Amino acid sequence: MTELAAHEVALHKVFSSDYEFVIPSYQRPYAWGTEQALELLDDLAEACEHSPQEPYFLGSLVLVKEKGRPRAEVIDGQQRLTTLTILLAVLRDLSETDDLRTRLDDMVRQPQDPLLDIAAKPRVALRSKDADFFARQVQELGATTRLLHLTPGQLETDSQRALHANTRALQRVLAGWSDDRRRHLAQKLASRTYLVAVSTADLDSAHRIFGVMNARGLDLSPADIVKSRVIGAIRDSPGRDSPGTGSTSADSTSARSTSDDSHALAERYAAKWEDAEESIGRDDFADLFLQIRLVESKQRARASLLREFPEQVLSRYLPDRATEFVDDVLVPYARAYQQIRDRAYAVSPAQTSRPGSHPVNTWLSRLDVLDNRDWRAPALWALRTRPGDAPWLDRFFAKLERLAASLYIRRVWTTPRVTRHIELLRQLDAADQHGTDPLDAPAFELTPAERRDTLAVIDGDVYLASKIRKYLLLRLDDTVAGATEVTYQHRVITVEHVLPQNPRAGSTWLESFSDADRARWTHRLANLVLLGRMKNSEAQNYDFERKKAAYFSGRGGAVAFALTSQVLRYPQWNPATLEVRQRELVGLLAREWGLGS
Repeated sequence: MTELAAHEVALHKVFSSDYEFVIPSYQRPYAWGTEQALELLDDLAEACEHSPQEPYFLGSLVLVKEKGRPRAEVIDGQQRLTTLTILLAVLRDLSETDDLRTRLDDMVRQPQDPLLDIAAKPRVALRSKDADFFARQVQELGATTRLLHLTPGQLETDSQRALHANTRALQRVLAGWSDDRRRHLAQKLASRTYLVAVSTADLDSAHRIFGVMNARGLDLSPADIVKSRVIGAIRDSPGRDSPGTGSTSADSTSARSTSDDSHALAERYAAKWEDAEESIGRDDFADLFLQIRLVESKQRARASLLREFPEQVLSRYLPDRATEFVDDVLVPYARAYQQIRDRAYAVSPAQTSRPGSHPVNTWLSRLDVLDNRDWRAPALWALRTRPGDAPWLDRFFAKLERLAASLYIRRVWTTPRVTRHIELLRQLDAADQHGTDPLDAPAFELTPAERRDTLAVIDGDVYLASKIRKYLLLRLDDTVAGATEVTYQHRVITVEHVLPQNPRAGSTWLESFSDADRARWTHRLANLVLLGRMKNSEAQNYDFERKKAAYFSGRGGAVAFALTSQVLRYPQWNPATLEVRQRELVGLLAREWGLGS
């Protein structure tokens, strides 16, 4: 049974030769913000002022550490250890007392000791991407003062930006304190501040502790838990078993070599993981795992992601196929997610302007206007399985946009909408496995009733359907314009009436439209246009000719929207005009989405 040890450790022992803290590359980057760093300082300052002799507990560390050896891999506690190092370094560099400065430097950096054969090195080594930056810009004597002068262009990662911001924030506060007050804080930190160090020599045990602590509310995402398991499985891949009784020296050398190879492989895959996370950002990376779970399991979520992802997805790859999970699942899905989010599909990274990419990005722009993301799971499936086939993806997204648009226009609620996309995913996978074209999946097709109901909404009082009216007008404008790529640069886009909702007494509108005509036409497609900026509300009720000139025309007569431009060409606006226009516009969308019988 693996030995588990838990001890209260004063900070002067935490930051001593008893421990050599290493942040494994599979851990997430340093991410504490200035609010958290300053909150830590405030809590310590209050404890120092009101209870200077009382012990102060800062929480716990979870470590992989063999008894009697200082090397300690930090499974949980990186954020706290790193921020404490910054605080100690700032106190050191602000100190006006040589002895105190030297002692604080000893806590930040292990001094060389030739008698004990100990080399000089930082007490805390961050992940490989940030370790050198942290050592040079924070941990070296006097480094925090130099760090303040770095420009944003010299900070390469989010972690480095967090280190820079927190050092500046702590330095700004502590520089305003007297040297005596800073000395009292340093004394409180060193001798009367404690961490609980939970250590085990077994990585799996540490991960179990890590998972339990996360489930109890620590600031870790499910993706972090998955990362620790995947990269841990790579590092503990077959072939790393220690030689048994009777093993030779050659056996031991071979085992060490295999262990080193596995560790190097884990480092490489941790870097791949981190690159994928940085490519889309931490928040979207969390959403990506929800989408991957849906695509891979083809089931609605019934429990937390932390419970379902290992069961429904990860169990297929661990323990022996962890690298395959990174190469064939995580990396391609992250690339596809970024292409969807940024409407930046490309056949290859070197072909971002290839003509075949534009139709796909146009469909992604159209889909992105919808008020839900249920379509993203099938989109991810397509971009992962056919990343280089732009013509096929063009046809796929045309079908997906038709389905998603109909569900949106008919205001189909969440459960049946998600169920439809899950059924589509099942059919796509089945077709792919049987060698048939996934574009023929029946779930893509609208039933006669669905086509009829979609048309009924389009041909009805669209303006009163507030959740979909702008979407329908934008989609129709795109179709009228024959756009090859959808881009709207307006901060404000409004849907406006040509025939006003409340014509003024004595206006020509009341001569052209009876009460019955106005009831029939006021809120329908034919009478609606798009405007790219706010207009004088008084102009809404102008007569037709004046309204065209003062309300619908842009600067210099230019009009941004094709629908609005069409209206300017009409010599008059009456029920006969609207009858023809309604038939044309509804017909355009019916043909675009295949809504005919």
